[in-house]
Amino acid sequence: MPEKKKKVNKSQWESAAWEGRFTEAADPDAAVFTTSFTFDRVLFPYDIEGSIIHTEGLARAGLLTDKEKKTLIKGLKEIAAEMEKERPADLAKQPVIDEDIHMHIERRLLEKVGEVGGKLHTGRSRNDQIATDLKLFLRAETGRTIELIATLQKSLVLRAETEIETFLPGYTHLQRAQPVSLAHHLLAYHEMLKRDKSRFEDSLKRLSELPLGAGALAGNSFGLDRKSNAKALGFSAPTANSLDTVCDRDAVTEYLAAASMLMMHLSRWSEDWILWASSEFQYLDLPDRLSTGSSMMPQKKNPDLLELIRGKTGRVYGSLISILTMMKGLPLSYNRDLQEDKEPLFDTVTTIQGALRIMKRLTDEVTFQKDHMTEAASDGLLLATDLADYLVTKGLPFRQAHKVVGQIVFQSIDKKDPFETWPLDVFQSFSPLFEKDLFERLSLKGALSKKSGIGGTSLKSIRAEIKKIKKQWREIKSKG
Repeated sequence: MPEKKKKVNKSQWESAAWEGRFTEAADPDAAVFTTSFTFDRVLFPYDIEGSIIHTEGLARAGLLTDKEKKTLIKGLKEIAAEMEKERPADLAKQPVIDEDIHMHIERRLLEKVGEVGGKLHTGRSRNDQIATDLKLFLRAETGRTIELIATLQKSLVLRAETEIETFLPGYTHLQRAQPVSLAHHLLAYHEMLKRDKSRFEDSLKRLSELPLGAGALAGNSFGLDRKSNAKALGFSAPTANSLDTVCDRDAVTEYLAAASMLMMHLSRWSEDWILWASSEFQYLDLPDRLSTGSSMMPQKKNPDLLELIRGKTGRVYGSLISILTMMKGLPLSYNRDLQEDKEPLFDTVTTIQGALRIMKRLTDEVTFQKDHMTEAASDGLLLATDLADYLVTKGLPFRQAHKVVGQIVFQSIDKKDPFETWPLDVFQSFSPLFEKDLFERLSLKGALSKKSGIGGTSLKSIRAEIKKIKKQWREIKSKG
């Protein structure tokens, strides 16, 4: 005998929107498995906003009387106000009785206004409804993300301005390479964030078309004015193809891709500062309130926030891979797989915005150990490239200059005799091109002053770059 089907209590799963077609209630396990209300509830402001505009569109099309329109809009606004007041702790105690946020709002509307509430879904499917909600959500959260990036950039520039004459080694292969200004190092992160910000800004262009009105997949049969609805919701135009509209998740994927690159940059930055906070480097000291200790070792001060940013980067990458993998095999048009777009997106928004806030606080409050930085930057070997460059200015081809300086470095290391302390005649034993002006190059400021081109680490170049950035801020502010 076939296994007897389990009954679903109405309090456990309210009457489904498609129940007319079916003779059995949903299996309880199936109901739990398919619900998304526990996580897509965050879309309620956007679902209400879209529903109000859809209501006005139905009225313009003659599908609602003015009284019905006002009744529906009043009910929707009351639901929004109620949901705004709901606390997460209280929500956790409530049983889930709706499949998703859309059915929750529709059920509550029917409870409030009666049968007229059933008219709201005319000419609309949850397919175009959720696509609309997601675009409204993404527009808002992309804007917030851009603001947080800009705030962090500002902190970096203001901090860099105070550290122009703080020096440290620049590294390649994690080996000391050439001296740089700390300000130059900080501004490198600013440039990374500049590219990240531009990616999010550019993505807004592709969030400008309204899905509402595309229906389940073939459009709507009521001649709804999609252009007016688009304008009312702040979109430039309605989408052009209903089949594509309801299964398009490019905007979600693009946000996750931009977020992954942002987190990659924040992770690299975190790794720098994790190293710098170590006893081996001693380049910076983290504020106590942005550090943690050890449950066993009393002396420890751990850079846990930086490590978590580094660790959460993999989580954001996972979200991107998740949606790319989900999308790659979906035929046109809508498929239920698309429900799996929300948790990775919502989690990523929370993760990257939290990481940006933490990095801003650290940038403002970290203490740089300037003595240790300067001591490390004063290692004469860091000036080896400047010695080679000096010989080039005297007419020696760079490859020959590189060989000569390599011999100088070998002797300096072999005899434990720092070459920056050598008299001129010792240098001249390696090449007669060395002259008295050599010693102007064998100093931190002397070496840095020569890196005066655009993008270089000379103090002049850094000040010019900061001035340019501040000018851009003023221009942006003046444009409103």
